[in-house]
Formats: sequence, C-alpha cells, structure tokens
Amino acid sequence: MEMNTSGLSWTKRIAAVATLGDEHRRRIYEYVLGAGEAVSRDEAAGAMDLPRSTASFHLDRLVREGILRVEFRKPAHKAGPGSGRPSKLYSPDLQEVGASVPDRNYDLAGHLMAEAISRSTSEGVPVGAALLDVAEDQGRESGKPDDLLGALKELGYVPSADQSGGYRLLNCPFHRLSQEHEDVVCTMNGAFLRGVASGSGSRADCVVPDPGTGHCCARIAAMEDSAES
Repeated sequence: MEMNTSGLSWTKRIAAVATLGDEHRRRIYEYVLGAGEAVSRDEAAGAMDLPRSTASFHLDRLVREGILRVEFRKPAHKAGPGSGRPSKLYSPDLQEVGASVPDRNYDLAGHLMAEAISRSTSEGVPVGAALLDVAEDQGRESGKPDDLLGALKELGYVPSADQSGGYRLLNCPFHRLSQEHEDVVCTMNGAFLRGVASGSGSRADCVVPDPGTGHCCARIAAMEDSAES
C-alpha cells in the first residue's frame, strides 16, 4: 500500500523533508524508492558509488526519520543451505515526502472526498451525506485516547486556550480549499473534528462553529458549555 507523510505529525514531516536536503540521502532514497524491492547496504553503496560505511550511515538516518524501513531476510539469490545470515535490507516506508508551513493537509481532504464519491456511487447515497460519514469515521481513527488536544496538535489545528474555557483552532489544515469551497470544506471539517473528539474520548458536540477569518471555522467549546447528549 502506498503511503505519504499525511500520517506523520507536522514536526516529523518537516524533519523528513529536511533530512532529504542532504544530496547523498536524497539520492539513496530515490534509489531505494525506484528499486522495486528491498536493497542491501552493499547494493546502495555500489549504485551510489559510496563507501559502504557512508551508505549505511545515510540509510540508517532515513530509517530513524521514518522514511525507510528495515527488514532482515536472505535475498532470493542467496537462498538455501550455506547462504549465511539474513541480510539487513531497506525499503520505502514513505512513497512521498512533503510538508508545508503552516501545516496543511490537502492529501487528507482529497482522500475524504474520493472515498465519499466512491461510497456515494456504490451505496446510492447523496455524496454530501457520504462525505459527512467518511469524514467523521476518519476523524475517529485520528483521535488520541483521552488526549483531544494532542490529537488536534498532531493534525495541525494549533489549539489555543481562549477566555471562554475552550480552545480556538488557529490553523485550518484545509485553508486554500476552504477559501474556494467554503460550504463543502467547512462542513467536512466539522464532521472530521467531531470524529476526532469522539475518538479521543470527548463529546462530539464540543466542536462548535467559529466563523471568521484567520482561524479554523470550528472551535472546541468548554465541556460544560456543550449540550447534554
């Protein structure tokens, strides 16, 4: 399954991009990405014309940053008796590496909309209703048990305590889309945030509208201000 950096926290995505600023690491990552199978340190060193120790250093740095992953097995051409110990092999853990400042998550928006269209087509439900269901389901999966603020921070919302006892969300991960398609994107965002709240052990109705510019279209109300279920 292909993966991108949308599943990583913003700070980790920034770190991943910064890591690839080194020419050797970027070339090694591109080599492993295009190899089609897990590669060894010797293979990477030979392909990049680098000393084995240098290739190993950069490969392991990419593993620490979550860009590559490691497995131990005998390469196919060394199978059978006397083939020795399993080799340390490297393969991509991320098919794409990207980050933005401030944090945006247009990949997530695209995934939610594509999944909603697919569900609408297969189940014969209005696409708007499907989008709400998909967004809320994904939000629940993105929650952190007993840590709503932690989940919101990792998702890029930048929660900031306000005078009402709740939290204003200073960043919109879908900012550019919301400027062009406000009704659709803000409705989707609200459903996603309600799912995040539920998945974090909070009540979904703590997510309330917060119209205006310069912040997210929703905020987190003080729990005592939310309606009883």
